[in-house]
Amino acid sequence: MRRPTLPAGDKALVQIVDAALADATRRSGSWLVCRPGCTQCCIGVFSISQLDALRLRDGLDELADREPGRAERVRERARQSVKRLTPQFPGNPETGVLSDDEVAEQRFEHFANDEPCPVLDPTTGTCELYASRPITCRSFGPPVRSEDGLGVCELCFHGASDEQIAACEMEVDPGDLESKLLKELERTSGRSARTLIAFALAD
Repeated sequence: MRRPTLPAGDKALVQIVDAALADATRRSGSWLVCRPGCTQCCIGVFSISQLDALRLRDGLDELADREPGRAERVRERARQSVKRLTPQFPGNPETGVLSDDEVAEQRFEHFANDEPCPVLDPTTGTCELYASRPITCRSFGPPVRSEDGLGVCELCFHGASDEQIAACEMEVDPGDLESKLLKELERTSGRSARTLIAFALAD
């Protein structure tokens, strides 16, 4: 089955999120300690959208055109990750689709918290597909608001007050463009379920 193409608006979404990150980084100053080689946020699985999955696959295809050996190493790490994740996967391991029922979501909370991202280069500690990384990766580090309040990376903002943290809040996608693009993708391809990076790249 042919892979769907990324909606044209994905480039705009990436630009919006990257601009928001740059602004939050400027306001955060030395409280934000994220640097190349800091890999804490690259350990432990997290769900990604089908938009993220397509962007990653396109990025891997581009890497394969430039550096096929490097791309194959990413794919092999993804395959090995899928093998490790499959026995306890809270969803359908054949498709990589995560279940969204309450039991599965509870299981996911404690699932594969020590699993490294297959896109992480274990030698350099950097992301092999940085330009194509998911929205979660693009917004991790600065303060971001969720249902649980304002969250930050535990390595950042040491010594900052609640007010100082709030002043550095990152508005990831103010116009909610991502939701619109996901609806468009679901309408054109039927894809909507969330998955994991390893399953997106193991093909």
